[in-house]
Amino acid sequence: MSAPLALSVLDLIPVRTGQSSTQAVASALELAVRADELGYRRYWFAEHHNMPAVASTTPPVLIAAAAARTRRIRVGSGGVMLPNHAPLVVAEQFAALEALAPGRIDLGIGRAPGSDPVITQLLRQSGTSSDVERFPQHIADILALTGEDGASMRFVSGGEYVVRATPAAIGRPDVWLLGSSDFSAQLAAQMGLPYVFANHFSGSGLERALDLYRTSFQPSADLAEPRTFLTANVVAAPTAEEAEARALPQLRMFARMRTGKPLEALETVDAAQAATEDAMTAEFMGSARARWFVGTGDMVRSDLSAFAAKHGLDEVMISPVAGAYEGEDLATAPGRMQTLELIA
Repeated sequence: MSAPLALSVLDLIPVRTGQSSTQAVASALELAVRADELGYRRYWFAEHHNMPAVASTTPPVLIAAAAARTRRIRVGSGGVMLPNHAPLVVAEQFAALEALAPGRIDLGIGRAPGSDPVITQLLRQSGTSSDVERFPQHIADILALTGEDGASMRFVSGGEYVVRATPAAIGRPDVWLLGSSDFSAQLAAQMGLPYVFANHFSGSGLERALDLYRTSFQPSADLAEPRTFLTANVVAAPTAEEAEARALPQLRMFARMRTGKPLEALETVDAAQAATEDAMTAEFMGSARARWFVGTGDMVRSDLSAFAAKHGLDEVMISPVAGAYEGEDLATAPGRMQTLELIA
């Protein structure tokens, strides 16, 4: 008998109309605590910038808060967008997190900036930023810096200088490469690292990326064989009708992004139901909905299990994208909470 499907959570911390960042973050931490209680394997926070409907801007801060409130679940980044940060800073942040919650920290790393070109330039101007062309070397640097021996640099004069992310490491976070392209799959395989395909925002190229990763994988000191899972947008509710309704706000937000319309706080379900879509918006919404998992708990569990079996996976990371109705408590996320509970 095959092992039961493991479930994990990816949280962008959506911010809905009328909700403050304080309320959105508080509701996300409630979800992390509940995911821990329900037996989810890991809880990751994304990195996005300057988006009115997304409060997940600084994964290390959010990971620390979630780690302090949970006992068992792994917490991590999905992911740190490395072009925005110096490798030493990332290594030090996650070495500190590993010291706070030993054996429970995941460092998921992505190659995209997680925002628009203006924000990318602001991030580069405000401090040392990684050069995207040196992404493979910076991954190697982080792996060395967070290890017990640290990394060493040799001066032209012949002297050696050792750098460690923390002075006395007894472990290091698990490093995952994230992506939705052939490049990230091949790099993860070459470096012998676990890999996550970002299926929640890009379903195209999934089979090719997994095949490239698995067939090109080279064992490393940390990983003997390929290890991978996929992300998926999920909404579960007591009825299929409610689930479809709660999916509407995020579907409309997805279409706004794809059609270049101004971004705004996430609509309520009521506002989304009352809105009318032009043909292009409807097309993008339909395309996205075809890749999402929406329905009752039983329906979604069955579909996720079939999805995992099709791609040879033992884990799926869900992004709970259920919207909220008008009048629901702004300090909570009942639709997202019931999604976790109904499919656990």
